[in-house]
Amino acid sequence: MDEAPERAPERAKEPVTVLAGPYGHPVHPIFVTVPIGAWAASLVFDIASHVVARGDFLVRGSQWLVAVGVIGALVAASVGFLDLFAIPPGTSAFRTGLVHMALNLAVTAGYAAGFGWRLADRHHHASSVGPGPIALSVVCLAALAVSGYLGGKLAYHYGVRVADEDTQARGFTTARRRTGN
Repeated sequence: MDEAPERAPERAKEPVTVLAGPYGHPVHPIFVTVPIGAWAASLVFDIASHVVARGDFLVRGSQWLVAVGVIGALVAASVGFLDLFAIPPGTSAFRTGLVHMALNLAVTAGYAAGFGWRLADRHHHASSVGPGPIALSVVCLAALAVSGYLGGKLAYHYGVRVADEDTQARGFTTARRRTGN
């Protein structure tokens, strides 16, 4: 049985389980900061490994950041998946969520492959990251930016896992208004 279209936005605001975070405060946006930060920093380390003398410490640091990002992305994906389940299938929001998820999984797979590439390549480029892994990181970060745009569209345009307007309005009332004075 199809759900009434007017109920769909309300359903998408509710967590499907406590693991997704409480009403109006999903944990997915909190967890995504780990892979985004780690992967952006890894690119900075990659480039810096070409600028400094003896950049081997940057090569190792970048590799660790890529690994931290992959692990963080898997954690973020697990709770993001729960948020996707709250969106009624067949809707524009659900299709946007699927593309968001697919891009994120592709980026995570790209970084996982890049991690393996870096391991195999570390003897050839001990003091700097090779051009291939850097190019892969740039492509993955660009895809991540598109995915982030779609994630923002889910939250800010479609209101997925965002508190309803009545709940939001309570945050803008003054103490005087609440007491009736």
